[in-house]
Amino acid sequence: MLGNTATDYDTLYRQFRWDIPARYNIGVDICDRWAARDPSRLAILNIRADGGEEKITFGWLRETSNRLANVLRAHGVKRGDRVALMLPQAPEVAAVHVAIYKLGAIALPVAVLFGPDALSYRLQNSGARALVTNAQGVAKLAGIRNEAPQLACVLSIDGVDAGVLGFHDQLAKASSDFTAVDTAAEDPAMMIYTSGTTGQPKGALHAHRVLLGHLPGAELPLYPFPQAGDNYWTPADWAWAGGLLDVLLPSLHHGVPVVARRIEKFDPEEAFALMARVGVRNAFIPPTALRMMRAVPSPRGRYDFKLRCVSSGGESLGIEALEWGREAFGLTINEFYGQTECNLVLGSCAQLGMLKVGAIGKPVPGHTVAVIDRAGNVAKPGEIGQIAVKRPDPVMFLEYWGRPDATREKFIGDWMTTGDQGVTDDEGYISFVGRDDDVITSSGFRIGPGEIEDCLIRHPAVALAAAIGKPDPVRTEIVKAFVVLKPGHPATDALAADIQSFVRTRLSAHEYPREVAFIDAMPMTTTGKVIRRLLREKA
Repeated sequence: MLGNTATDYDTLYRQFRWDIPARYNIGVDICDRWAARDPSRLAILNIRADGGEEKITFGWLRETSNRLANVLRAHGVKRGDRVALMLPQAPEVAAVHVAIYKLGAIALPVAVLFGPDALSYRLQNSGARALVTNAQGVAKLAGIRNEAPQLACVLSIDGVDAGVLGFHDQLAKASSDFTAVDTAAEDPAMMIYTSGTTGQPKGALHAHRVLLGHLPGAELPLYPFPQAGDNYWTPADWAWAGGLLDVLLPSLHHGVPVVARRIEKFDPEEAFALMARVGVRNAFIPPTALRMMRAVPSPRGRYDFKLRCVSSGGESLGIEALEWGREAFGLTINEFYGQTECNLVLGSCAQLGMLKVGAIGKPVPGHTVAVIDRAGNVAKPGEIGQIAVKRPDPVMFLEYWGRPDATREKFIGDWMTTGDQGVTDDEGYISFVGRDDDVITSSGFRIGPGEIEDCLIRHPAVALAAAIGKPDPVRTEIVKAFVVLKPGHPATDALAADIQSFVRTRLSAHEYPREVAFIDAMPMTTTGKVIRRLLREKA
């Protein structure tokens, strides 16, 4: 969608025009369109648990999705019904998504890390009619099945179980012919629940146009994309917007193979080995995973990379990770920004010279993004405000499921607010300061946790860190740091004092953490974001 002729960001942004057709179906676009041209074209390179490689073609994707669409329809799933899928990275995930879209139903991806309570909430709140999962998901469902009485059909890729149908058994009996429902670009296609760092998660309902809206932001960090020989890999769960809408669906739209690898627990050494082994050209690696990969010694000297681009997003990357990436990968990590409701709207692109250390980047072509004040006015450069996106925008959500008040509260006029504090500089770069409820007010200063955390993680003993504001009768709040230490570093008062001094001398006297607490594990959402609410409660 961005093309490949521009040599600078300003030209790319100025020349961009949206081309959203009135009638559009994601499933037809990412599957049937390619299968009709060449059914043998590679869609997914699946790395099995035993290490073997399985080549999944667009022809397989079309036939499998058609059979599944017929199975779901036979069990009463109709247009507009919600169909949940709770699966790790696997070819079946892509086929399930395609089937749901072609059926005119609404895909409801659920992260495999979720426990029974989280699964129950999403099934109940969405009114899901069907669920496609595996043996682990079936086990989680067993104790909550009666809490979702509207669930008419459960399919498991691991075979038949009590009250559960075998996915492959059912497909074998179904017809491979299916005519996709004629959907409008504005028709609902998927619902992704917010991370839920505060309160119960909300279902962000998206239209079929959301994929087309994602394309500029997905392409910018890899610009120009696609190129001959490209493939794409991410360790991110495909149930997360980052894995699904940043990698899987845009790649299939372009006919670019996606590397799939089921990951029980992220192993940084294995990540390097996988990228080298299969010749990964493009990778999206969330900041938390990048920080874990920093512990791997001399990766460039030990692994033969074929990487062309590495991108990251989901939370602030930080200067330390950027500098490490240049050494470890031999290229600059391009950062991008968005949220479940309106994703990939800011980004950087070192290939176009559009990169500034400490900043997320600039608005992605096609999107109007600004930092605004509480009244909805665009803030002046240097003034902290809220990052917001102007409607209409094809990547923007339709509504929060069953929450009209919350949907209205998301907007100030035509600006969709993100809840993230940011600041714009004189060149138009936007930097992330922190969540609205993360910004620390201390002695009259408004302090964003990102810079403090970036400094903390530079300390040789620190593996992970988060900064929050702790109520204080004198300063309103003080900065408190929660730190996970690297192996071999005992938690002592002397080390806490050393960490405090480390930050004080590198940032400023008002930003250093006046308290340091050592913890065994950092509370995080399934998408790798720190749940600072829990840390504030602990403080």
